[in-house]
Amino acid sequence: MTLPMAVPATDLPARVRIHEVGARDGLQNEKSTVPTEVKAEFIRRLADAGLTTIEATSFVHPKWVPQLADAEELFPLVAELGVELPVLVPNQRGLDRALALGARRVAVFASATESFAKANLNRTVDESLAVFDPVVRQAKDAGAHVRGYVSMCFGDPWEGAVPLHQVVRVCTALRDMGCDELSLGDTIGVATPGHVLELLSLLNEEGVPTNVIGVHFHDTYGQALANTYAALEHGVTTVDASAGGLGGCPYAKSATGNLATEDLVWMLQGLGIETGVDLARLTATSVWMAERLGRPSPSRTVRALSHQE
Repeated sequence: MTLPMAVPATDLPARVRIHEVGARDGLQNEKSTVPTEVKAEFIRRLADAGLTTIEATSFVHPKWVPQLADAEELFPLVAELGVELPVLVPNQRGLDRALALGARRVAVFASATESFAKANLNRTVDESLAVFDPVVRQAKDAGAHVRGYVSMCFGDPWEGAVPLHQVVRVCTALRDMGCDELSLGDTIGVATPGHVLELLSLLNEEGVPTNVIGVHFHDTYGQALANTYAALEHGVTTVDASAGGLGGCPYAKSATGNLATEDLVWMLQGLGIETGVDLARLTATSVWMAERLGRPSPSRTVRALSHQE
């Protein structure tokens, strides 16, 4: 297939690293139980499609996210794939479980708003940061790479618009703890490009460099690719996406699917930006997973390419 035709735009990154979240953020919101071996095969196929960072699972208590209760069984099945396999660790116990299995990349999950911190973590923002501080420090002492997720960066279903300074405060706190990378989450998909650029600029002003920032957009209002493009213009080179557009958020009912990895790759290929991803193999992987979930993929690119075959 010769499309999309690559027509590079000026002043955009030459390469983007896709942080694939489908196996964790995507599957955690499924109502049906996905068998461990199916999850493992999904991750293998994603790696075979050229994705080099694939978030595998979360070491959270099964009571809170039962869909990921098999973390101990899943991780050893994919640990030798030769790709980066970040895992979510909500607390000290989760970190201990992950490190015991050889995880080398972990992530903590903070909130920019009090309402979501209470709903998702059952703590205030400051209480959750206090819990993360020793977790991040222990992970760094163990030689692990630490990502800090910040959710509700652009809007909150209970609080509405989120002041930029609130987001920056949480981001700088995670940076000061020692997080190597920050992911800015548009959890309910309300961001627009100007808002994205303003937050990125303010983070830079407060000493957070662009090269440690990733973006995580949901497509609730059809803005995910536009927001991604704005972030690329600012110099961001790490973009979170979910194969087939899987996912939402179990604690924010207005959150719809993540930006589909295939839609992102189509845009990046058209811009002449390297990703290392084989779009045909990735599309086939999402079609395969959609069959196992019993419904079609919401990704427009998956639908278009699979209908052409």
